[in-house]
Amino acid sequence: MKINLIWVGRTKERFINDGIDKYLKLIKPYADVSITEIKEEKGRDIDAMVEREGSRIVKLKVPYVLMDEKGKRFSSVEFADFTRGQTGGLNLVLGGAYGVSETVKKGARETVSLSRMTFTHEMSRLFLLEQLFRAFSIINKRGYHH
Repeated sequence: MKINLIWVGRTKERFINDGIDKYLKLIKPYADVSITEIKEEKGRDIDAMVEREGSRIVKLKVPYVLMDEKGKRFSSVEFADFTRGQTGGLNLVLGGAYGVSETVKKGARETVSLSRMTFTHEMSRLFLLEQLFRAFSIINKRGYHH
């Protein structure tokens, strides 16, 4: 399975980068994962920043699932079923510090939540990769998920 993670900005926290690297290696036997980093905007006009970031996401012209706290909530087993059902690959979008534009929200073929809690956008990257590894462990009946 091909998975493309599309997220805004670089991961700056070293411990998060270490965790991302760890889970990318663990997922490797199950899926080909790539990461597309969208340029993060800086400035005072948050709405304009989010719009510019969103236009870069939409310009990729790929069908995508948006990760958003208001999205559909899955258990880990349900997320594994969701992942298994994605034939032809999966593009997952994680917004930046201020979220995503309405255009990005409307263009998503599905919106999924990692949690009802709010996390930093960098932590969300790590949590998403952990859940993807857990999903593949469930699908392949490995002992990671109890």
